[in-house]
Amino acid sequence: MVAAALPDLDALDIAALKALVLQQHEQHLQAFLSQTQQIEHLKLVIEKLRRMIFGAKSEKTARQIEQLELKLEELETAQAADAGTELPVPEAELKSKPFRRPLPEHLPREVVTHLPESDSCPDCGGILRQFGEDVAEQLERIPATFKVIRHVRPKFACANCERVVEAPAPVRPIERGLAGPGLLAHVLVSKQ
Repeated sequence: MVAAALPDLDALDIAALKALVLQQHEQHLQAFLSQTQQIEHLKLVIEKLRRMIFGAKSEKTARQIEQLELKLEELETAQAADAGTELPVPEAELKSKPFRRPLPEHLPREVVTHLPESDSCPDCGGILRQFGEDVAEQLERIPATFKVIRHVRPKFACANCERVVEAPAPVRPIERGLAGPGLLAHVLVSKQ
């Protein structure tokens, strides 16, 4: 935005000065709103392209997403510089552990409980009591629908020797992955 030359401020009365300040404020507000609208539009386009990424032209879509993300970053940086504030570093970037969003709640869920092989402690034969559980979700595809299979592994502790007993985790097609074998088969067959 090119700034217009200011009139002689000493020659203006209070009403003219107020009008000048209001006019400049309106111009800055319009510029800020324009940037904000551009940022929101780019975010929506990026989300739309991410949903399309598994189509036939996914490589082209991935390049478009990268370009739009760069433009979005530039706009956000410029907006923060205009406001005179530094961009806050998201906590997710500070931590090295990746964040995974939970699977959508509207999907039907099937709970599969994996119990240890025996009801007694393998070390001393004492009685086991449950004190917690590990829960892992896996996304599975049933033709024309999806469901979440919830693998629950209760944790038991021996009353005598305090040993923790838990069933082994079920084997997954992709280690630490969310996709089940049916979903992976569907993706492989339908991707051409």
